Amino acid sequence: MEADDVSVLILAPHGRDGAVASAILDEVGIIATACPSLAALVAGLEEAACAVVTEEALLSADRRELAEWVERQPPWSDLPFILLTHRGGEPVGHLTDLLGNVTVLERPFHPAVLVNAVRSAFRARQRQREVEAHLKERQRTHERQALLIRELHHRVKNTLATVQGLLGATARSTHSVDEFYRSFADRIVSLANTHNLLTEDYWQTAPLVAMLRNELAHYDDGGAGRITLDGPSVELSADLAVPIGMAVHELTTNAAKHGALSVPGGQISVAWTVQDLDAGRRLTIDWVERGGPPVDPPRRKGFGSTLLHRVLTHQCRAAINIAYGREGLSCHIDIPLLKERLVPEYGD
Repeated sequence: MEADDVSVLILAPHGRDGAVASAILDEVGIIATACPSLAALVAGLEEAACAVVTEEALLSADRRELAEWVERQPPWSDLPFILLTHRGGEPVGHLTDLLGNVTVLERPFHPAVLVNAVRSAFRARQRQREVEAHLKERQRTHERQALLIRELHHRVKNTLATVQGLLGATARSTHSVDEFYRSFADRIVSLANTHNLLTEDYWQTAPLVAMLRNELAHYDDGGAGRITLDGPSVELSADLAVPIGMAVHELTTNAAKHGALSVPGGQISVAWTVQDLDAGRRLTIDWVERGGPPVDPPRRKGFGSTLLHRVLTHQCRAAINIAYGREGLSCHIDIPLLKERLVPEYGD
């Protein structure tokens, strides 16, 4: 803490003590502010480094407001006071008790004694401010940890519900143990990949492009151009990342079984945009398949299609439109994005 960054309050309304003390401190570059009354002194204590007060100024004033301020200090704070007394006299006991952290100087005092007392008070106050900063950082860390724990509990609960739903739905939509095992295992691996992305990031978000690559990179044949991804950087919160990851997995699985990824020449392009609208930010995703076998609308909804609609509309409040064109399937998804991240940033 530099001298130019702090100030000393001086309460010495009688005689020349205030002017003398201010002049001494000014000569060494210490800012000093004279207070006309005890009330004015109390009003400035929050921002002061220390206070210099005369004994008679306290004895002639109503000290209740000062006593309340001293008692009201937070645990880290113990503001230094310098009490100026008359030579040869004993300081009034109840005044030193009132001030607490007090240094007594007899008048007349040597200028160096006052300067040293004030600088010592500066150092003490600086240490107190450092303790304050440390305590605030500990509190922020505690709040972040508590928020992360709540978020983790929320995610675990949702994940278990999701796994339970996948288990039952996969069992109903498959016809053999082997088919059930493959379908269910693939969906669990996809879910785990999304959670890995969330766990790696302090914000508890996952990048959309990484989620798409997790599902589609395997089909790109060493970068042959079968898969095209195009869009800005988008970080998805856990509540959006998990269902969107499941939806991407279902679209990929369907493409591998029946669509563009089921034949060598098929291609998939995924493009996404983010729009800032009056109602909030929205993410649009366009999944387009080309070069695959001719596509006809299914006679009945399979598990993947049902899950796609249910998960995105119920959990993400998304609008989804799937078109079964002769040239290939296309899927348009419109999703509202959260306005704020749940976890505060380090250093805020």
